[in-house]
Amino acid sequence: MSESELHEIDRTAGVGRTAGSGGTAGAGRTTEADRTAATAFAGVSEPSPYLSTAPLAAGDTVRLIAPSGPTDEESLQRAIAQLESWGLRVTPGENIRARHPRVKYLAGTDEQRRTDLVDAWCDPDTDAVIVLRGGFGAMRLLDGIDFELMHRHMWRRDGRPKLLTGSSDITALHQSWEHHLGVATLFCPMVGNDPFKNSVVVPDEVASWLFHPWGGRELGFPADSVGVGGETAAEPEAAGSSLGWSEWSQKTAGGETILTTQDRAAVETAVPSRPLSRAQTLVPGTARGRLGGGNLSLIAAGMGSPELSDVRERRERRGPSILLLEDVDEELYRLDNLMVQLVRGGWFTSADAVVLGSWEDCAPVHEVEALMIDYLGGMGIPIVSEMGFGHDPDAPSAPLGVGVTLDAEPGEQPRLTVDRAEEQA
Repeated sequence: MSESELHEIDRTAGVGRTAGSGGTAGAGRTTEADRTAATAFAGVSEPSPYLSTAPLAAGDTVRLIAPSGPTDEESLQRAIAQLESWGLRVTPGENIRARHPRVKYLAGTDEQRRTDLVDAWCDPDTDAVIVLRGGFGAMRLLDGIDFELMHRHMWRRDGRPKLLTGSSDITALHQSWEHHLGVATLFCPMVGNDPFKNSVVVPDEVASWLFHPWGGRELGFPADSVGVGGETAAEPEAAGSSLGWSEWSQKTAGGETILTTQDRAAVETAVPSRPLSRAQTLVPGTARGRLGGGNLSLIAAGMGSPELSDVRERRERRGPSILLLEDVDEELYRLDNLMVQLVRGGWFTSADAVVLGSWEDCAPVHEVEALMIDYLGGMGIPIVSEMGFGHDPDAPSAPLGVGVTLDAEPGEQPRLTVDRAEEQA
């Protein structure tokens, strides 16, 4: 469906909704609140419903799209099979197999990729938009998107906002969804990429964020070895108090129990070792704020754009932030230059803490940490490192746009936890 067709549906049916009203889309003209929220998200939004309710359930419909780089048929079919194994109904984008006629690193033309993105988000049957893979090109789509239209069609049939998932190049979309729509999104490994094929933990970890509420969850790699069902070797009795990476697997679809990759491996062979937390505190302290950020290169590329035009005013308008940074395949001097852009542009003005993820194929971690301390060490805020988000082969997920609490006490391993709904009200 084209944007012009969606506009015509809006015009004739009068689709509109007051931002944050909590109901389903209904009749009535678009309100001033709609227009305000659609063009520039300001102030602290209502707590995401996904803090207390699972974003997805078996039987939900997801749209699978490729807004950045191209894919191959094997990766596409593997991704569809993975999503369907979770009991989801999968609708691939019309142009998901497209290739740009001239630029080999793009999955189709900008118009094709933008059409799939807008169509997926505005489809009334969509519950989530799942990005197949990253690469390059998502930022090229933004200026041609009508975000007022996107806001009017952002609601699921149950009244909750649709969910966008992805990472890396999809940082550009995460920032746009926060700025224009004011909704929480999930920064996570993508189903068409190697981690979903090679990692023994990534499929289950991503699923745990899709099929369980977010509130009270701890982010990053677990501090202890987590067994099937979420039990740890040190504290088996605590399994019910915080979700393990396989605990979601007891969900059923059509009466049939779904076993995760890890569950099957536990039955068939010895359970492979899981990555344990390498997180460490560079500057101690505690902080609480909205989780934001993503890929360093993409954030730096967006400085000066409409989505990042208000970085110096964000603390006043939205409250404090805890900012996440990660990157891949960047030399130290490149990371240095990217940090210069963010510091000079005021991106850290709202930060009450900085959380560093993975730096896969970049400079050695200790050199990256030293660089970050050079730029951020004098801010008087907590800084923690090696939280794993981003391009680590077993990268954990992170919900963006929700309140989180960082505890980074001296001599203790830092912990980053999603605040519960009542704590974010």
